[in-house]
Amino acid sequence: MTVAAAFFYLFACVCIASAFMVIASRNPVHSVLFLILAFVNAAGLFLLMGAEFLAMILVVVYVGAVAVLFLFVVMMLDVDFVELRQGFLQYLPIGAAIGVIFLIELLLVVGSMAIDPNILKSPVAAIPPADQVTNTAALGRVLYTQYLYFFQAAGLVLLVAMIGAIVLTLRHKAGIKRQDVAAQVARTKATAIEVRKVPFRQGV
Repeated sequence: MTVAAAFFYLFACVCIASAFMVIASRNPVHSVLFLILAFVNAAGLFLLMGAEFLAMILVVVYVGAVAVLFLFVVMMLDVDFVELRQGFLQYLPIGAAIGVIFLIELLLVVGSMAIDPNILKSPVAAIPPADQVTNTAALGRVLYTQYLYFFQAAGLVLLVAMIGAIVLTLRHKAGIKRQDVAAQVARTKATAIEVRKVPFRQGV
């Protein structure tokens, strides 16, 4: 067994075990930590395949932003998960039916899968050796030329989702003073200062 194969089996086994612990762990904080571990091992698999850009994006974006955001949200909200699990049994039949459907689809895909032996004999590299272009440059060339419209559509969908999340979570509570910049700029001496005549030795 070569060193690359040993690292592949190591990353793959740890990634599968971490993914299982994400859904099996009772503590949500532990689930997020196992999710971070799964992301890191998936990044190692991308490095073995020569996709260093995808590995970097997986670590920087998902581990450094998304998973840490999940961790802080779970820790700050202090959600009562015992109360949430009380209505779990009423959704169990629907979840079991969906799980059975996914299992049947997975078995059909795996049963009908066939590997061409010629593919293993002549592997095709993502970047030809004669082309002196890095993996990141080749990915950007394809993304911004052939799949430009799909890339822009994906960005538009994410923008709409971000605006929708902000609108849905924004709540204006009554009784809270908010800053009005226009009213502050429009203040004059008459509206800002009030002169009162206080009786002698009585204070304000």
